[in-house]
Amino acid sequence: MMLIDGEDLEARLGDERLRLYDCTTWLIPDPPRIYRVESGRTTYKDSHIPGADFLDLTGELSDPESGFNFMMPAPEALAKTLGAHGVGDDSEVVLYSRDTIQWATRVWWMMRAIGFDGASVLDGGFDRWQAEGRPITTEIRQYPPASLSPRPRPGLFCDSAAVLAARDEPDTCVINALRPSLHNGSEAVNYGRPGRIPGSINVPGASLLDPDTKAYRPLPELEQIFAEAGVMDAEKVVIYCGGGIAASSDAFTLVRLGKESVTIYDASMSEWANDLSLPMETS
Repeated sequence: MMLIDGEDLEARLGDERLRLYDCTTWLIPDPPRIYRVESGRTTYKDSHIPGADFLDLTGELSDPESGFNFMMPAPEALAKTLGAHGVGDDSEVVLYSRDTIQWATRVWWMMRAIGFDGASVLDGGFDRWQAEGRPITTEIRQYPPASLSPRPRPGLFCDSAAVLAARDEPDTCVINALRPSLHNGSEAVNYGRPGRIPGSINVPGASLLDPDTKAYRPLPELEQIFAEAGVMDAEKVVIYCGGGIAASSDAFTLVRLGKESVTIYDASMSEWANDLSLPMETS
């Protein structure tokens, strides 16, 4: 089960097999910059779902050698970090985040990339959980360490060279998961040149969610969104955003819809928009 609702999760609280994690990260408005990145650890300490530990995408779950935020670490390093937080080969994991689901889907995609298929994402995240009046706590949880064996799946992340090549492949669709104003270049950006990768289409990650509940729209609606954009007919899908985060929600949804060849451009516009040798377009 890739997606779990609040009722099902609440019924499982206290299950010794459950491993529950808050994956929240915050993008804080910070003029003259557009935003700064902050860990969600403070809000986790203030309140979280009972039994949840915290996974930090701003630090321990990112490649420390990369010059970009949120980059996928080596599979062995990620497996070691997750194991230290209690994720084992047979664990049953639920991931959630605040404000937007994309932080949880990012960790889900990373887990999938190292061959771990035992994770689900809480639909609507903490916001919906709290709105439904479900229990919260301030009690910090640390699971006993476990052993997680990495079994890397090739092709779930790609680099700029692969994106350049994909633009010339007739059966490949390149998706920008950022909002329309960032796609068309009319809004200022935090990461470099405004605009998009030439030829890419726009399926914003936010468009996949009900704005009132922050939960995913029904699957038929999601399939229609991607079908109308021409995605469902593509043999291969490459997805990017600002830093590989919003893209993960599109990727997660396409896997739910049965698409098999889906990859995320990990460095996304954080790299592309700053490399003057790479083409950009606006409209």
